Amino acid sequence: MTVPVRFGYKASSEQFGPRELLEFAVLAEEVGFDSVFLSDHLQPWMHDGGHAPAALPWLGAAAERTSRVLLGTSVLTPTFRYHPGVVAQAFGTLGAMHPGRMILGLGTGEALNEVTLGLEWPEPRERFARLREAVELIRALWADERVSFDGEYYSVSNATIYDRPETEVPIYIGAAGPATTRFAARETSGWITTGGKAQELYTDKLIPAFEEGLVQSERTRDDVDTMMEVKVSLRPDRAQALENTRFWAPLALSPEEKSGVDDPREMQRLAEGLPIERAASRFIVSDDVEEHIAAIERYIDLGFRHLVFHDPGHDQEAFLRLYGEQVLPRLRERHGA
Repeated sequence: MTVPVRFGYKASSEQFGPRELLEFAVLAEEVGFDSVFLSDHLQPWMHDGGHAPAALPWLGAAAERTSRVLLGTSVLTPTFRYHPGVVAQAFGTLGAMHPGRMILGLGTGEALNEVTLGLEWPEPRERFARLREAVELIRALWADERVSFDGEYYSVSNATIYDRPETEVPIYIGAAGPATTRFAARETSGWITTGGKAQELYTDKLIPAFEEGLVQSERTRDDVDTMMEVKVSLRPDRAQALENTRFWAPLALSPEEKSGVDDPREMQRLAEGLPIERAASRFIVSDDVEEHIAAIERYIDLGFRHLVFHDPGHDQEAFLRLYGEQVLPRLRERHGA
Protein backbone atom coordinates (compact mmCIF):
# COMPACT_ATOMS: atom_id res chain seq x y z
CA MET A 1 0.00 0.00 0.00
CA THR A 2 1.29 3.45 -0.93
CA VAL A 3 0.71 5.98 1.84
CA PRO A 4 -0.26 9.44 0.52
CA VAL A 5 2.04 12.26 1.55
CA ARG A 6 0.69 14.83 4.01
CA PHE A 7 1.84 18.44 4.15
CA GLY A 8 2.00 20.51 7.31
CA TYR A 9 2.85 23.99 8.54
CA LYS A 10 5.38 24.63 11.30
CA ALA A 11 4.07 27.49 13.43
CA SER A 12 7.22 29.33 14.50
CA SER A 13 6.59 29.86 18.19
CA GLU A 14 10.11 31.23 18.68
CA GLN A 15 9.42 34.02 16.19
CA PHE A 16 5.76 35.03 16.65
CA GLY A 17 3.39 35.72 19.50
CA PRO A 18 0.41 33.47 20.24
CA ARG A 19 -2.26 35.59 18.55
CA GLU A 20 -0.28 35.89 15.33
CA LEU A 21 0.42 32.16 15.35
CA LEU A 22 -3.26 31.43 15.79
CA GLU A 23 -4.19 33.46 12.73
CA PHE A 24 -1.45 31.72 10.74
CA ALA A 25 -2.85 28.32 11.77
CA VAL A 26 -6.32 29.30 10.61
CA LEU A 27 -4.91 30.48 7.29
CA ALA A 28 -2.84 27.30 6.93
CA GLU A 29 -6.03 25.24 7.10
CA GLU A 30 -7.76 27.59 4.69
CA VAL A 31 -5.07 27.29 2.00
CA GLY A 32 -4.88 23.51 2.21
CA PHE A 33 -2.28 22.32 4.73
CA ASP A 34 -3.04 19.00 6.48
CA SER A 35 -1.41 19.72 9.83
CA VAL A 36 -0.02 22.44 12.07
CA PHE A 37 2.79 21.75 14.54
CA LEU A 38 4.60 24.01 16.96
CA SER A 39 7.44 23.64 19.42
CA ASP A 40 7.03 24.15 23.16
CA HIS A 41 9.93 26.30 24.35
CA LEU A 42 10.33 28.29 27.51
CA GLN A 43 12.80 30.57 25.72
CA PRO A 44 13.55 31.30 22.05
CA TRP A 45 16.92 30.98 20.37
CA MET A 46 17.07 34.69 19.57
CA HIS A 47 16.47 37.29 22.28
CA ASP A 48 15.70 40.25 20.00
CA GLY A 49 12.33 39.69 18.38
CA GLY A 50 11.94 36.30 20.02
CA HIS A 51 8.77 34.75 21.43
CA ALA A 52 7.91 31.61 23.39
CA PRO A 53 4.15 31.04 23.80
CA ALA A 54 3.18 27.92 25.73
CA ALA A 55 2.02 25.10 23.48
CA LEU A 56 -0.70 23.58 25.66
CA PRO A 57 -3.12 26.54 25.89
CA TRP A 58 -2.33 27.49 22.31
CA LEU A 59 -3.31 24.06 20.99
CA GLY A 60 -6.67 24.35 22.70
CA ALA A 61 -7.30 27.73 21.10
CA ALA A 62 -6.12 26.55 17.68
CA ALA A 63 -8.37 23.50 17.81
CA GLU A 64 -11.40 25.70 18.49
CA ARG A 65 -10.57 28.03 15.59
CA THR A 66 -9.96 25.24 13.06
CA SER A 67 -11.95 22.17 12.08
CA ARG A 68 -9.81 19.86 9.96
CA VAL A 69 -6.03 20.15 10.42
CA LEU A 70 -4.10 17.85 12.68
CA LEU A 71 -2.50 19.75 15.57
CA GLY A 72 0.56 18.74 17.54
CA THR A 73 3.81 19.54 19.27
CA SER A 74 7.13 19.29 17.51
CA VAL A 75 8.26 18.86 20.11
CA LEU A 76 7.40 19.04 23.82
CA THR A 77 9.76 17.74 26.51
CA PRO A 78 7.90 15.56 29.08
CA THR A 79 10.81 15.03 31.41
CA PHE A 80 11.88 18.25 33.17
CA ARG A 81 9.55 21.27 33.08
CA TYR A 82 6.57 18.92 32.82
CA HIS A 83 5.99 15.77 34.83
CA PRO A 84 4.74 13.03 32.45
CA GLY A 85 1.52 12.89 34.44
CA VAL A 86 0.81 16.54 33.64
CA VAL A 87 1.39 15.85 29.94
CA ALA A 88 -0.93 12.84 30.09
CA GLN A 89 -3.67 14.95 31.64
CA ALA A 90 -3.24 17.86 29.21
CA PHE A 91 -3.29 15.73 26.07
CA GLY A 92 -6.03 13.56 27.51
CA THR A 93 -8.17 16.69 27.69
CA LEU A 94 -7.13 17.93 24.23
CA GLY A 95 -7.79 14.50 22.72
CA ALA A 96 -11.18 14.19 24.41
CA MET A 97 -12.26 17.61 23.15
CA HIS A 98 -10.87 17.15 19.64
CA PRO A 99 -10.75 13.41 18.91
CA GLY A 100 -8.56 12.34 16.03
CA ARG A 101 -6.89 15.74 15.62
CA MET A 102 -4.14 15.82 18.28
CA ILE A 103 -0.59 14.48 18.07
CA LEU A 104 1.76 14.45 21.05
CA GLY A 105 5.26 14.99 19.67
CA LEU A 106 7.93 14.42 22.32
CA GLY A 107 11.69 14.95 22.54
CA THR A 108 14.60 14.87 24.94
CA GLY A 109 14.79 18.67 25.17
CA GLU A 110 17.40 21.42 25.19
CA ALA A 111 19.24 23.13 28.03
CA LEU A 112 17.90 26.49 26.84
CA ASN A 113 14.40 25.51 27.95
CA GLU A 114 15.08 23.65 31.17
CA VAL A 115 18.03 24.87 33.23
CA THR A 116 16.57 28.39 33.57
CA LEU A 117 14.12 26.87 36.07
CA GLY A 118 16.99 25.64 38.21
CA LEU A 119 17.03 22.16 36.67
CA GLU A 120 20.27 20.29 36.08
CA TRP A 121 21.01 19.27 32.50
CA PRO A 122 22.11 15.62 32.29
CA GLU A 123 24.01 13.75 29.61
CA PRO A 124 22.20 12.44 26.49
CA ARG A 125 21.98 8.88 27.83
CA GLU A 126 19.96 9.98 30.85
CA ARG A 127 17.76 12.31 28.78
CA PHE A 128 16.88 9.39 26.50
CA ALA A 129 16.18 7.11 29.46
CA ARG A 130 13.88 9.74 30.94
CA LEU A 131 12.02 10.05 27.64
CA ARG A 132 11.45 6.29 27.39
CA GLU A 133 10.15 6.16 30.95
CA ALA A 134 7.94 9.20 30.40
CA VAL A 135 6.30 7.54 27.36
CA GLU A 136 5.69 4.40 29.40
CA LEU A 137 4.03 6.38 32.19
CA ILE A 138 1.90 8.53 29.90
CA ARG A 139 0.56 5.45 28.16
CA ALA A 140 -0.17 3.73 31.45
CA LEU A 141 -2.14 6.76 32.64
CA TRP A 142 -4.17 6.79 29.42
CA ALA A 143 -4.82 3.02 29.49
CA ASP A 144 -5.53 2.18 33.13
CA GLU A 145 -8.11 3.41 35.61
CA ARG A 146 -5.76 3.59 38.59
CA VAL A 147 -2.00 3.84 38.20
CA SER A 148 0.79 3.47 40.71
CA PHE A 149 4.19 3.73 39.07
CA ASP A 150 7.63 3.74 40.66
CA GLY A 151 10.22 4.26 37.96
CA GLU A 152 13.84 5.31 38.01
CA TYR A 153 12.92 8.97 37.41
CA TYR A 154 9.15 9.36 37.89
CA SER A 155 6.49 8.03 40.15
CA VAL A 156 2.76 8.35 40.69
CA SER A 157 0.52 6.90 43.38
CA ASN A 158 -3.12 5.91 42.72
CA ALA A 159 -3.33 8.31 39.77
CA THR A 160 -6.31 8.53 37.42
CA ILE A 161 -6.72 10.63 34.29
CA TYR A 162 -10.46 11.17 34.37
CA ASP A 163 -10.86 12.89 30.99
CA ARG A 164 -9.28 11.16 28.04
CA PRO A 165 -10.23 10.25 24.48
CA GLU A 166 -11.68 6.90 23.50
CA THR A 167 -8.81 6.52 21.01
CA GLU A 168 -5.33 7.18 22.38
CA VAL A 169 -3.57 10.33 21.16
CA PRO A 170 -0.69 9.25 18.86
CA ILE A 171 2.78 9.78 20.31
CA TYR A 172 5.54 10.85 17.93
CA ILE A 173 9.22 11.04 18.87
CA GLY A 174 11.62 13.72 17.65
CA ALA A 175 14.94 12.06 16.91
CA ALA A 176 18.23 13.15 15.36
CA GLY A 177 20.28 10.08 16.34
CA PRO A 178 20.02 6.34 15.69
CA ALA A 179 19.02 5.15 19.18
CA THR A 180 16.06 7.51 19.54
CA THR A 181 15.06 6.83 15.92
CA ARG A 182 14.98 3.08 16.60
CA PHE A 183 12.82 3.76 19.66
CA ALA A 184 10.41 5.87 17.61
CA ALA A 185 10.02 3.12 14.99
CA ARG A 186 9.70 0.35 17.56
CA GLU A 187 7.45 1.92 20.18
CA THR A 188 5.50 4.92 18.89
CA SER A 189 3.17 6.17 16.15
CA GLY A 190 5.57 8.55 14.46
CA TRP A 191 9.17 9.64 13.91
CA ILE A 192 9.98 13.35 13.60
CA THR A 193 13.30 14.59 12.29
CA THR A 194 14.56 17.77 10.64
CA GLY A 195 15.95 18.46 7.20
CA GLY A 196 18.87 20.42 5.86
CA LYS A 197 21.61 18.22 7.25
CA ALA A 198 24.13 16.08 5.39
CA GLN A 199 22.44 13.50 3.15
CA GLU A 200 24.58 10.76 4.68
CA LEU A 201 22.98 11.34 8.09
CA TYR A 202 19.65 10.20 6.70
CA THR A 203 20.79 7.49 4.28
CA ASP A 204 23.57 5.93 6.37
CA LYS A 205 22.37 6.40 9.96
CA LEU A 206 18.80 7.51 10.61
CA ILE A 207 16.84 5.60 7.98
CA PRO A 208 18.72 2.32 8.65
CA ALA A 209 18.04 2.81 12.37
CA PHE A 210 14.36 3.41 11.61
CA GLU A 211 14.21 0.22 9.55
CA GLU A 212 15.91 -1.69 12.38
CA GLY A 213 13.28 -0.48 14.81
CA LEU A 214 10.50 -1.62 12.48
CA VAL A 215 12.06 -5.08 12.21
CA GLN A 216 12.46 -5.34 15.99
CA SER A 217 8.77 -4.62 16.51
CA GLU A 218 7.54 -6.56 13.45
CA ARG A 219 6.01 -3.42 11.98
CA THR A 220 6.04 -1.88 8.52
CA ARG A 221 6.50 1.69 7.31
CA ASP A 222 2.73 1.96 7.00
CA ASP A 223 2.47 1.55 10.78
CA VAL A 224 4.63 4.58 11.67
CA ASP A 225 4.26 8.12 10.36
CA THR A 226 7.55 9.49 9.04
CA MET A 227 7.56 13.24 9.56
CA MET A 228 10.23 15.55 8.26
CA GLU A 229 10.42 19.22 9.22
CA VAL A 230 11.57 20.80 5.97
CA LYS A 231 13.09 24.25 6.26
CA VAL A 232 12.11 26.30 3.24
CA SER A 233 12.48 29.87 2.02
CA LEU A 234 10.70 30.49 -1.28
CA ARG A 235 10.22 34.05 -2.53
CA PRO A 236 10.14 35.66 -6.00
CA ASP A 237 13.30 37.54 -5.00
CA ARG A 238 16.08 35.08 -4.19
CA ALA A 239 18.03 37.70 -2.24
CA GLN A 240 15.00 38.19 0.01
CA ALA A 241 14.55 34.45 0.41
CA LEU A 242 18.18 34.24 1.54
CA GLU A 243 17.94 37.22 3.90
CA ASN A 244 14.81 35.79 5.54
CA THR A 245 16.85 32.95 7.02
CA ARG A 246 18.93 35.28 9.19
CA PHE A 247 16.60 35.09 12.21
CA TRP A 248 17.14 31.33 12.29
CA ALA A 249 20.94 31.42 12.19
CA PRO A 250 21.11 29.47 15.51
CA LEU A 251 19.99 26.39 13.58
CA ALA A 252 23.30 26.47 11.74
CA LEU A 253 25.35 26.31 14.93
CA SER A 254 26.95 22.93 15.49
CA PRO A 255 26.01 20.86 18.56
CA GLU A 256 29.43 21.67 19.97
CA GLU A 257 28.96 25.41 19.46
CA LYS A 258 25.62 25.58 21.27
CA SER A 259 26.01 22.75 23.76
CA GLY A 260 24.96 23.84 27.23
CA VAL A 261 23.97 27.38 26.15
CA ASP A 262 20.97 28.36 28.27
CA ASP A 263 20.64 32.10 27.58
CA PRO A 264 18.95 33.44 24.41
CA ARG A 265 21.26 36.46 24.50
CA GLU A 266 24.32 34.21 24.29
CA MET A 267 22.72 32.08 21.57
CA GLN A 268 22.01 35.23 19.62
CA ARG A 269 25.60 36.44 20.06
CA LEU A 270 26.94 33.15 18.69
CA ALA A 271 24.54 33.18 15.74
CA GLU A 272 25.07 36.81 14.75
CA GLY A 273 28.67 36.08 13.86
CA LEU A 274 27.67 33.61 11.15
CA PRO A 275 27.74 34.64 7.46
CA ILE A 276 24.33 34.60 5.77
CA GLU A 277 25.32 31.60 3.62
CA ARG A 278 25.86 29.53 6.75
CA ALA A 279 22.71 30.89 8.40
CA ALA A 280 20.78 29.67 5.36
CA SER A 281 22.51 26.32 5.14
CA ARG A 282 19.62 24.33 6.66
CA PHE A 283 17.04 25.89 4.31
CA ILE A 284 15.90 25.21 0.77
CA VAL A 285 16.35 28.75 -0.57
CA SER A 286 14.62 29.33 -3.92
CA ASP A 287 13.07 31.84 -6.26
CA ASP A 288 11.83 29.17 -8.68
CA VAL A 289 8.85 26.97 -7.75
CA GLU A 290 9.87 23.91 -9.78
CA GLU A 291 13.42 24.03 -8.43
CA HIS A 292 11.96 24.35 -4.94
CA ILE A 293 9.64 21.38 -5.35
CA ALA A 294 12.44 19.24 -6.77
CA ALA A 295 14.47 19.89 -3.62
CA ILE A 296 11.49 19.01 -1.41
CA GLU A 297 10.91 15.78 -3.32
CA ARG A 298 14.30 14.48 -2.24
CA TYR A 299 12.79 13.91 1.20
CA ILE A 300 9.78 12.12 -0.30
CA ASP A 301 12.20 9.93 -2.24
CA LEU A 302 13.84 9.03 1.08
CA GLY A 303 10.49 7.71 2.29
CA PHE A 304 9.13 10.56 4.40
CA ARG A 305 5.34 10.75 4.19
CA HIS A 306 4.54 13.80 6.31
CA LEU A 307 6.42 16.98 5.41
CA VAL A 308 6.01 19.97 7.74
CA PHE A 309 7.28 23.19 6.20
CA HIS A 310 9.05 25.84 8.26
CA ASP A 311 9.45 29.22 6.57
CA PRO A 312 11.83 31.71 8.28
CA GLY A 313 10.34 34.96 6.98
CA HIS A 314 8.36 37.49 8.99
CA ASP A 315 5.64 37.62 6.33
CA GLN A 316 4.05 34.26 7.04
CA GLU A 317 0.84 35.14 5.21
CA ALA A 318 2.83 35.57 1.99
CA PHE A 319 4.48 32.18 2.53
CA LEU A 320 1.20 30.40 3.30
CA ARG A 321 -0.60 31.84 0.29
CA LEU A 322 2.33 31.14 -2.02
CA TYR A 323 2.45 27.53 -0.89
CA GLY A 324 -1.32 27.17 -1.06
CA GLU A 325 -1.43 28.47 -4.63
CA GLN A 326 1.75 27.13 -6.21
CA VAL A 327 3.46 24.44 -4.13
CA LEU A 328 0.86 22.26 -2.39
CA PRO A 329 -1.29 21.66 -5.52
CA ARG A 330 1.71 20.42 -7.50
CA LEU A 331 2.94 18.23 -4.65
CA ARG A 332 -0.51 16.71 -4.20
CA GLU A 333 -0.85 16.05 -7.92
CA ARG A 334 2.39 14.10 -7.89
CA HIS A 335 2.27 12.44 -4.47
CA GLY A 336 -1.36 12.00 -3.42
CA ALA A 337 -3.62 13.96 -1.10
